Amino acid sequence: MKFVSSLVVSTRRVLWFAACCVLSSAAHADIFKGIDFPGCISSFADAVVNYSPTITGGVPSPGNREPLHALGAPDVVGIGSACVSTLNCHAVTLGDGGSITLRFTDNFLTGSNSAALDLWIFEVYGDVEATSVDISPDGINWFSVGKASGSTSGVDLDAFGFGSSSRFSYVRLTDDGNQGGQTDPTVGADIDAIGAAFSVAVPEPQTYAMIGAGLLMLMGIARRPFV
Repeated sequence: MKFVSSLVVSTRRVLWFAACCVLSSAAHADIFKGIDFPGCISSFADAVVNYSPTITGGVPSPGNREPLHALGAPDVVGIGSACVSTLNCHAVTLGDGGSITLRFTDNFLTGSNSAALDLWIFEVYGDVEATSVDISPDGINWFSVGKASGSTSGVDLDAFGFGSSSRFSYVRLTDDGNQGGQTDPTVGADIDAIGAAFSVAVPEPQTYAMIGAGLLMLMGIARRPFV
């Protein structure tokens, strides 16, 4: 019964996700800033692993130092304008040379086996500021995939040797300290969101259990003597 119950739960989640994407596609809700994200809202980073801003003379200002503003879908309208209070901030500022590390928890970032842009960085506000981009499967081993040029820009993972079979959970962005103003409240790159245009879902624990049970069943069948 537990096996059947797990199967039902997983099936319901798969059907719910499929229905969500069908409905979203019909309403163009999987298009963010003109970019198609087939994974719907799950395409975007879900967790902050590390935020290390460079703070000099009180800037970036406190309202611009909330790393949670980099999670989820992009929500700064247009290029936006720097916030003046915490209540209307929708992006996080890295500071001159600062960095932020984000994680995808319900999906893996992958390549596409093509020249398509796989990872998108939404950088906002008046100054267009580049960031160095590193990706990791485990938060320990890191790989550089070049630079995002600022504003809304993408990275082709395949150009760095990673394809659709690659699996990455972590993205680290580091501000290019040679770009942008040095005294305003939003010194450094201002990150609204990062999204995986190509990704695969992370299997749920019960899915792993079902796969394991299936393998054990097949092994048992293979070991039975023929009569």
